[in-house]
Amino acid sequence: MTVSPQVTQGAQAAGSPQDTQGTQGTQAARGSSPHQQQLLIPLAVNRGPVHSLLLHPAGGGIGPYFPVARQLSRVGPVSALRAGGLLPGERPDDSVPEMVQRYLKLLDGLEEPPDLLFGWSLGGVLAWELAAALGARGYRPRVVMIDSPAVRVAVGPQEADALRELVVASSGLALSESDTERVARTTDAHIIAIQAHEVCQRYDGPTLLMPCANEDNDAHLARWRSLATDLTVSPLPCGHFDVLTPPHLTAVLGHLTRFLRDTAPHASASPSASPSASPSASEES
Repeated sequence: MTVSPQVTQGAQAAGSPQDTQGTQGTQAARGSSPHQQQLLIPLAVNRGPVHSLLLHPAGGGIGPYFPVARQLSRVGPVSALRAGGLLPGERPDDSVPEMVQRYLKLLDGLEEPPDLLFGWSLGGVLAWELAAALGARGYRPRVVMIDSPAVRVAVGPQEADALRELVVASSGLALSESDTERVARTTDAHIIAIQAHEVCQRYDGPTLLMPCANEDNDAHLARWRSLATDLTVSPLPCGHFDVLTPPHLTAVLGHLTRFLRDTAPHASASPSASPSASPSASEES
């Protein structure tokens, strides 16, 4: 699993300050600073039983999540957290614990914590760590991770340079020189964070992991299986950077829809908890 560079960046994609203030259905965090509120972006205010929160991948933008947000809006409101560092005056976080603590403070300001945490790559790691922290408080959000690393990822200087360039080039925006510099700094910070972090927290809430079959994931899968007690593994037949693009996006949305159905409160038994699958996980083809 590698660091996700396919992110829509810059102020336009991150969400303007006006987009993040007091939107009904997502409740901007009460008592948080204006800067913190700018990180929490409402994407859909639909009524429904599931409030979904999308956690940014490496690079900090949320653009790749828009099709996922449309799907999740069918069952309730959808919010997203973009990274600090993309707007003037912001400093990017370069450690996963630092990001988790910042985002927990935002979630503390919501009337209720999210019911579903979703993330690709680094975003999945953030989703897991936030779920574990919420679990310690008695909440049990569902978690969806797409090709997220569980053990430290080594990124050499040449690979880091290539990833940084790809993040900027794949933004799909006409970035100014200052925007480009902020994107590059945020990407570098996230590369540092993912290289230093190893997932150690256990969590017993329903979890869906979609690893890429074309990546070297054995060590990551072994770690996730050792930590997740209610895990469904649904492999994707593609590479890390293809997961949220056609035609693989269709498979992602299909796995997501089944996971929501099977883990709904009224479901009598979730396939992810089936004892016939394994003691800790079920796996789909």
